[in-house]
Amino acid sequence: MVLITSNKQRRLLCMNYVQRVSPEELAGAWNELKAVLDDLPPGIQVLADLSQLEYMDPACENDMGRAMDLMDQHGVGLIVRVIPDPSKDIGLNILTLFHYPRPPRVITCESLAQALKQLALWS
Repeated sequence: MVLITSNKQRRLLCMNYVQRVSPEELAGAWNELKAVLDDLPPGIQVLADLSQLEYMDPACENDMGRAMDLMDQHGVGLIVRVIPDPSKDIGLNILTLFHYPRPPRVITCESLAQALKQLALWS
């Protein structure tokens, strides 16, 4: 499951990856992601929470890259990722290299509490 929320005042996009994520599910979240980004001003921050992720199908790579391209178009400046289990990192750092021509600052945290502190520091 992919949950997408935002806080317009903070220019914050939140993406939560929960349980098992398939390519179909990720592709299905595309319109929601586009709508949320269209409502946010430029210079966004992204909180990507993988703490509840059990498994992401490797075939999700294309849609993850497509989402990164879209976020880049909206001027993402900071990405804070919550990845408590390094084995669940689905290659995000490698995808970042290819999909952000202007690389944003990326911070990886083990907990949501740490991630929120980082977001507060960079706000």
